[in-house]
Amino acid sequence: MSSFHTLRARVHDASLPPYRRLSALRSCLQMFAPYGFRATYHHLVRTAGIPRHLDRDPDSLVRAVDELHAARELWLAAEREYAERRRLEKRAGRRTPSQADTWRVWTRGWGSVSYYCPDPRRHPDGPLTGTFHHSIHPATPVPHDACPLCRGVATVAWSDGHRTYQLCVHCGIALTQQPADHDSDQARQAARQWKATWHRLDASM
Repeated sequence: MSSFHTLRARVHDASLPPYRRLSALRSCLQMFAPYGFRATYHHLVRTAGIPRHLDRDPDSLVRAVDELHAARELWLAAEREYAERRRLEKRAGRRTPSQADTWRVWTRGWGSVSYYCPDPRRHPDGPLTGTFHHSIHPATPVPHDACPLCRGVATVAWSDGHRTYQLCVHCGIALTQQPADHDSDQARQAARQWKATWHRLDASM
């Protein structure tokens, strides 16, 4: 599979048809999607203003991939710094991360996703770089039962038919999950909304 940088270059390549540039953007999201693929895609469609008909604003794809790239660079730098610091701490006999790194341990529980937002239309506002800057340089340690981003504890239930999540009411970040008992109207509505998001059909996104 092509590298992130190669795919980003394809998004920038104005000689390619817009649909191929969009495909390259989606492939970038398979490598780096801080809110999960669907929520991050929804975020970029909305913030970059990617239209239904790509010919109307092909530069929106560049805006989207550059926002993603900037966040990824910030995240990679923080990961390198963390890995080096933990190496030195372990050499000194400190096997447990410090309280300042609580948020890192918490987010790693969701795999490669930083802040998993299972409801594609409910995720943190603002640029992706702002989200990472806030989390990489937290003012205070994150309480165990709080949102790793806003520190809030209020939650709302959301189900995709497979799992039921407790989401931060402010950020949409999943704080807990458990198997869902059965399909739900909420899950069916979410599937319809995702189809509209995928094709950029909903102007109110």
